[in-house]
Amino acid sequence: MTRRPAPLLPPPEARRHLRETAALTPAQLAARMGVAPETVHAWESGRTTPRGREGEAYAELLHTLAEEATARRAEEPEAETTAEAEAETTAEAEAETTAEAEPRREPAPVPVVVAVGTRPVGVSDVVADSLVLPGRGTARGPDALTPAQAFDALYAFGAPALVRQTYLLTGRRESARASVERAFQRAWERWPEVARDRDPVGWVRATAYEYALSPWQRFRLRHRHPEPPPADPSHRTLLEALLRLPPPHRRTLLLYDGVGLDLPETAAETEASTPAAANRLLRAREAVAGRLPELADPQVLHRRLAELASAERLRAAEPPTVRACSERRTRFLTRAAIAFTVAFIGTTALALRTAPTYYEPPVPPGETVRGVPPRVAPGALSHEQLKLRQKLRDQLQNGPERLTPRPE
Repeated sequence: MTRRPAPLLPPPEARRHLRETAALTPAQLAARMGVAPETVHAWESGRTTPRGREGEAYAELLHTLAEEATARRAEEPEAETTAEAEAETTAEAEAETTAEAEPRREPAPVPVVVAVGTRPVGVSDVVADSLVLPGRGTARGPDALTPAQAFDALYAFGAPALVRQTYLLTGRRESARASVERAFQRAWERWPEVARDRDPVGWVRATAYEYALSPWQRFRLRHRHPEPPPADPSHRTLLEALLRLPPPHRRTLLLYDGVGLDLPETAAETEASTPAAANRLLRAREAVAGRLPELADPQVLHRRLAELASAERLRAAEPPTVRACSERRTRFLTRAAIAFTVAFIGTTALALRTAPTYYEPPVPPGETVRGVPPRVAPGALSHEQLKLRQKLRDQLQNGPERLTPRPE
């Protein structure tokens, strides 16, 4: 009896990218495959590889998702043109019918804090452009995006949610906005590396969390002035419970129950082992449930975190502004490094120019010569010396007993 060979599958990163492009969660994909969500996580992380009929069905599903993504990209220009025309028609109709209506109210915020694990199309060119399915060619062609356009797409996709997450991490709106902007500035400085990362949003998220939890933040001027707490009492109580947690526990709870990462990914992002991350998560849940017993259920905690983050009006700067700040910072640091190098070279040249060109031996210490008594320091006069001095002072300076030189 011959064993059926394992089907050829794309890399684990490509599997996850196809699922995220199709807007499917691991649970939804697992339901379509008839397996557990943990099995899908294992396939996408590379820990296991499906075989037999299960592997063939998984490969066929990935191929279908790739074809759907290609079809959506081909229909995007036509859909945008049609949507613009419909929007103009609808706007004209609404302007005619609601000219005298009451002022327009701002819509209620939608809790979107947790949907930041996906990647925007056109940011990472390694997984998407090199994705090759067995015998079916590439899943998508190379993107015609410039680095600035790809960065703007990443910023527009991840910045709003990252600002809300960082607000839950710090409890300060201005600090959250500044941390996210600084993280994106760092990403623009190292854009080739970030663009080729398997999860650019995760790279920026980790950098933003590091800036937000840095102990140097307490020395900034904005930390001297407290910010107003949330208006809702339930949101205020939840935020106080989060801020009472130690920073590592708070970050682990936010990544696992807020963002929705699995335990190995949470441990990797917090630079801890998986058992340590699990211990931090359990302790954080116990502390929050001790203050708010209704949040003992992880699903309820997830929903409350999303509501708390979405209730705040948090906005980040525009992508061109962030890129301009990053470029100005880079130019400043480059010029400072050049100025320091020039000053160092000038100081070295001046030292070489003014340094002596011959050897000057040091003066040896004094030695005692045999037969010559050492010089005695002047001290107090003896009794005879005092009498002689007084006698000399009492005598006249000029008199018959003194010789007077005669002129010749």
